[in-house]
Amino acid sequence: MASQRQPYVDTAPILTQADDTEDEEKEGLQSGQEGDVEVETLTGISSVHAGFIVGALFYINLLNYMDRFTVAGVLPDIEEFFNIDDSKSGLLQTVFISSYMVLAPIFGYLGDRYNRKYLMCVGIFFWSCVTLASSFIPRKWFWLLLMTRGLVGVGEASYSTIAPTIIADLFVGERRSRMLSIFYFAIPVGSGLGYIVGSKVKDLAGDWHWALRVTPGLGLVALVLLVFVVREPPRGAVETHSDAPLQYTSWVADLRSLSRNRSFVLSSLGFTAVAFVTGSLALWAPAFLYRSCLANGSHQSCSSDSDSFTFGIITCVTGVLGVTLGVEISRRWQRTNPRADPLVCATGLLGSAPFLFLAVVCAQHSIVATYVFIFIGETLLSLNWAIVADILLYVVIPTRRSTAEAFQILMSHLLGDAGSPYLIGLISDRIQRDRPLSYLSKFRSLEYALMVCAFVGVIGGGFFLATACFVQADRKRTELFAQGQLQESSEREDRIVVPQRGRSTKVPVSSVLI
Repeated sequence: MASQRQPYVDTAPILTQADDTEDEEKEGLQSGQEGDVEVETLTGISSVHAGFIVGALFYINLLNYMDRFTVAGVLPDIEEFFNIDDSKSGLLQTVFISSYMVLAPIFGYLGDRYNRKYLMCVGIFFWSCVTLASSFIPRKWFWLLLMTRGLVGVGEASYSTIAPTIIADLFVGERRSRMLSIFYFAIPVGSGLGYIVGSKVKDLAGDWHWALRVTPGLGLVALVLLVFVVREPPRGAVETHSDAPLQYTSWVADLRSLSRNRSFVLSSLGFTAVAFVTGSLALWAPAFLYRSCLANGSHQSCSSDSDSFTFGIITCVTGVLGVTLGVEISRRWQRTNPRADPLVCATGLLGSAPFLFLAVVCAQHSIVATYVFIFIGETLLSLNWAIVADILLYVVIPTRRSTAEAFQILMSHLLGDAGSPYLIGLISDRIQRDRPLSYLSKFRSLEYALMVCAFVGVIGGGFFLATACFVQADRKRTELFAQGQLQESSEREDRIVVPQRGRSTKVPVSSVLI
């Protein structure tokens, strides 16, 4: 242990811009054979087994997003079955996201302190049971469908706050970024499969209720994978290079520290804009495309199922392409710019805004152009998924990561996709209220409502640009803390412990993090 606490004068050079390359070279070596052996020794989990764990977590995350967007794939059928308008349709997503975000901090607290594997098992079992129950609700009880969609959020909150922290405790450096990118491939791919499975199962069965009965069965497979494949790695061992127990602080102290972490707060606000846009598109894009077809008078060729299927394919392809491009561009750019991660996120959001605006405007005139613009816009949006998760993991210390994940979920959903589907539906209803009811008026009202997404994307890009101003210092602070060279004082500012001539002194961290 004595070798871990080097005098500060020995490590000071790594804080300068000139030696950032040395850090990257060390991380590269760590991801090689010697680094793999060290990580395996610290975690007690072989690299092959760690890969299987990531595969199992990927499958569960895929199932998570399939379940979330199956409802969107059969939304027109649900509206007809329960005889509801746009604002009530938006509530289906809002209720689910609301329960999900409220419960996320609770599971974040538990995930930082108790066995994460068991927490996920309980959550996934509950989520599968509630989803299955929601498929048997009669047409007069729409309120019960809302309640069951809310309860589904319990299971998803137990998983989404915990799974990324397990990956963080299995890998370091570039390998962690790659594994996170694999894990987050599940978001767009699962979302797209939700549309596809929803529409196709409904076609085959002739009843939209069967679309909600697919994921519960697959959830049992996820439960088996959790029990027999996933193992609980020691928290923070791969970063502290020690399997000694970590020192925990109170939940209030955790929240106070996270609120002062500028990179965490700003990147979470930027991700909130991503959630707002993706949440709106996820629920309303297929319905919007269907209405554009009806507004053009092509009633016989219009099909909500075909629009959901096409949008699902686009979501899958753009998600894989966007996540891959985001991670690769960031990895290469970081060699010359340590602020590459938030800059790539900002570029993705700012770049997607004009294409999404054009997709909405061109829908009535050219459906092909609309699909092209949606493809480009969603690809740029998908640059963010894995990178935002990586930013959180390297600017937050290991004992607070589940809590940080939980509050990022809370913030992004509270201000993002919890309210955006309902808000878009409400705006659409208000615009349509003073117009005669027709296919064209229903299309126009939703078209104007969806234009909000482009403006929110620009605001989110600004938050990521602000994150770039602080991310380098916050990352170094977290690394020093994990290595035992940084202590939190009761004052507002962290201080570095500097051994000098047999005694230790504390120096403000801001005086050396340049």
